[in-house]
Amino acid sequence: MWAPRAERMDLVLEGGAGAARATHAMARDAERPEWWAAEAEGADGTRYGFAVDGGAVLPDPRSPRQPDGPDGLSAVVDHERYAWRAPWAGRGLRDAVLYELHVGTYTPEGTLDAAAGRLGHLAELGVTHVELMPLCPFPGRHGWGYEGVSLWAVHEPYGGPEALKRFVDAAHGHGLGVVLDVVHNHLGPSGNHLPAFGPYFTDTHHTPWGAAVNLDAPGSDEVRAYLLGSALGWLRDYRIDGLRLDAVHALRDTRARHFLEELAAAVDGLSAEVDRPLGLIAESDLNDPRLITPRAGGGLGLYAQWNDDFHHALHTVLTGESQGYYADFAARPLAALAKTLTCGFFHDGTFSSFRGRGHGRPVDRARTPAYRLLGYAQTHDQIGNRAQGDRLSASLSSGLLACGAALTLTGPFTPMLFMGEEWAAGTPWQFFTDHTDPELAEAVRRGRRREFAAHGWTEEPTPRQRHIEHVPDPQDPKTRERSCLDWSEPEREPHARVLAWYRDLIALRRTRADLTDPDLAAVRVAYDEAAGWFAVRRGDLRIAVNLSGEAAAIPLGAPHARVLAAWDPVDAPGADGVLRLPPESCAVLALA
Repeated sequence: MWAPRAERMDLVLEGGAGAARATHAMARDAERPEWWAAEAEGADGTRYGFAVDGGAVLPDPRSPRQPDGPDGLSAVVDHERYAWRAPWAGRGLRDAVLYELHVGTYTPEGTLDAAAGRLGHLAELGVTHVELMPLCPFPGRHGWGYEGVSLWAVHEPYGGPEALKRFVDAAHGHGLGVVLDVVHNHLGPSGNHLPAFGPYFTDTHHTPWGAAVNLDAPGSDEVRAYLLGSALGWLRDYRIDGLRLDAVHALRDTRARHFLEELAAAVDGLSAEVDRPLGLIAESDLNDPRLITPRAGGGLGLYAQWNDDFHHALHTVLTGESQGYYADFAARPLAALAKTLTCGFFHDGTFSSFRGRGHGRPVDRARTPAYRLLGYAQTHDQIGNRAQGDRLSASLSSGLLACGAALTLTGPFTPMLFMGEEWAAGTPWQFFTDHTDPELAEAVRRGRRREFAAHGWTEEPTPRQRHIEHVPDPQDPKTRERSCLDWSEPEREPHARVLAWYRDLIALRRTRADLTDPDLAAVRVAYDEAAGWFAVRRGDLRIAVNLSGEAAAIPLGAPHARVLAAWDPVDAPGADGVLRLPPESCAVLALA
């Protein structure tokens, strides 16, 4: 146990069958006096905790299991006891199609075992990787998971450690890789006992959640090692194939070797050790390609990063929304989409009116493969952080949804879907919590309402809005229940048709090498802002979308090109190379 400020440390084991707890005094390590050690007999499932200076018994900061939640005792987990079904050679992220999944709402049961029972749907869809939203324990039963604590454990209501292993095993059996969303930039305010043990946080920096995780102040060597150990444990002990790193721009680190560079090097080392591909995907608000530049080239060496610019450009094109950060993309939305598809970022040093300053840095297209950027039309953030948690399917026609899918799944970036998107789910995905602390619950409830009041929700609502009084209560169990997928929908229209379209597009991506060409500079686009059409050239393929409510004549310059897939029936272009698309429709063509 690392406890540099403690004068006394005790290891406490829970007694069995009504027996009293056993306390074992810990001794300082002779060579590392900030560390304490003790030996005691235990086995898989033994419950234990630590007392600092004779205080309350607290869970282990490296707890592998919290059977009774974040405030209860820890439990030993013997990872060697799990019998993996078969060897797993791994599945790299190159040419991947990811699927973001929240365990608590993917099924009504909200467990890893129930989610594993639906993996066949994903295999048939054609995605390659499941990206699980955070699984670390948090107070209560239901929540998004981004306020987790115990960074080495699995939320018990989801099924705990064994259920995660069963899920990963089942996914691998379907040929699916697994990526886990991890949060290193903060821990939840409730159930977070780390400050009792040492300087895990620092007032040197501040984040939206308060004091920053200590990555560069005194004591930060051990804090960094703590985070590294957690990350490597998911990849090693649970056979997970990659990690998605939440909001890395909030990792405050002034050291010469940034924590992300250290993490990337450690993951690469583990990949060589276990002989299977492992990858790191960052969420970042910086538009800084140094994140995904190899370490040998002066970068941090992460595999890929989310590209919100693509989302914002596409969302603006599809919906016409211009509030908040969409304002930067709304003046000429098709031009913004064109720049993003051909340059990687829209904001690459340009002025951002939303931020009131220049933002971003150009992507070196000669050195940065396009697959290092993730492209998506919807994510948990972009849906759940809307007041009503409304998906695109709540306001767009099936034709426009098909256009968004075509641009995402045939684009140059690694595509990612959000669960239910593939069938235009009619259920929302709202912000929900289950805080056990009444004061915290009320603070979150009030904060949610204030957030949308600050964005004009107290004004006369537009057709896309609801009154502030109708912002769902995060603590109401019905808010989570409304957010669960309805698995009867994929069998019904119009959902079944949308699902078939997604399957067709993913199959094309798998069989047409032009769609996974990593050369961003080779992407060509044409568009007409007034007419509302947009076309992309990927090698011998042409992707055309008509976003307007009128039929469009799109000059593809590809006479007699063959239609590979189309949302509505269309004729191939004639000798003039012009494709005539119905309103709100799209098609993928190949040169004859």
